[in-house]
Amino acid sequence: MCGRFVVASAGSDLVGVLRVDVEGDDLPEPSYNVAPTAQVAIVLDSLKEELPTRRLESARWGLVPGWAKDPKIGARAFNARSEELEAKPMFRSALEKRRAVVPTSGYYEWKTEDGVKTPHYIHPADGSPLFMAGLYEWWRDKAKGDDDPSRWLLSFTILTRDSIGRLGSIHDRMPLFLDADHADAWLDPTTDNVRDVLDAAIDAAPALAETLDDHVVSKAVGNVRNNSPALIEPVDD
Repeated sequence: MCGRFVVASAGSDLVGVLRVDVEGDDLPEPSYNVAPTAQVAIVLDSLKEELPTRRLESARWGLVPGWAKDPKIGARAFNARSEELEAKPMFRSALEKRRAVVPTSGYYEWKTEDGVKTPHYIHPADGSPLFMAGLYEWWRDKAKGDDDPSRWLLSFTILTRDSIGRLGSIHDRMPLFLDADHADAWLDPTTDNVRDVLDAAIDAAPALAETLDDHVVSKAVGNVRNNSPALIEPVDD
């Protein structure tokens, strides 16, 4: 699973090779301890125009489906198992029509040994962005008027799959990582073979996972109020 991650850059520096056309006006600041319900920059392809427009937009972490009565439901939908998406009403529609890429610098995972949990920071060795597959939804607050722009909530979830190799020794689940090519295919809103695109990303993720580095970090990351570059610095195990 992925319950905390790092976004150390902002704007165009964050998305790198994804060729974003439009950047939102309210993008969040860099964060070294992103937790569920926080605002995060995600990439999505909009079909409002004749051709898809790739956008970098601020979204809340924790998917809130359009049919939800209360946005609080998103607090427990920050991850989605990639192998179960079609069977879950919360994710099924978004898989077909609303796919996103979540650009990060890396993420935290806790390894449990003899009942003791130790946080690890997992990240690309070269400092390049780490892309995770996601789904997004728009939820409308019906208590707000049509002229209130805050009536719409954009939210997202991060997909996961079984861990492999070294990452599997830390936790049994990992985010569904995407390289630039798979990220392009994943974002394409015109595709009619979503299952094939998803399966290809699942199959390719282990090779990308093997390129990642990890090291033990301070247990201070467990408190979401702590947020500084010191959190990703290695400490003695």
